[in-house]
Amino acid sequence: MKTTVSSKGQIVLPAELRQLDSVQSGQQFDIERLDAGEYLLKRQPAGNNVGLLDWLLACPEKDWFLPVESESTDSL
Repeated sequence: MKTTVSSKGQIVLPAELRQLDSVQSGQQFDIERLDAGEYLLKRQPAGNNVGLLDWLLACPEKDWFLPVESESTDSL
């Protein structure tokens, strides 16, 4: 596959590769220069809570989550 460097120095990862590896916008990559004209691109591992904030913000309505009643552990 081929891609082009933009005037801003950006390289587009072709859609076919993004779909194969589930690459989403905002994901970070490391790039290493191997030799003149040769580079290695590696996706950084996602954090443990990736998507959690989006999931919480997608809550159907305000106050949707209800607190669970429990006994206090203060007397233990």
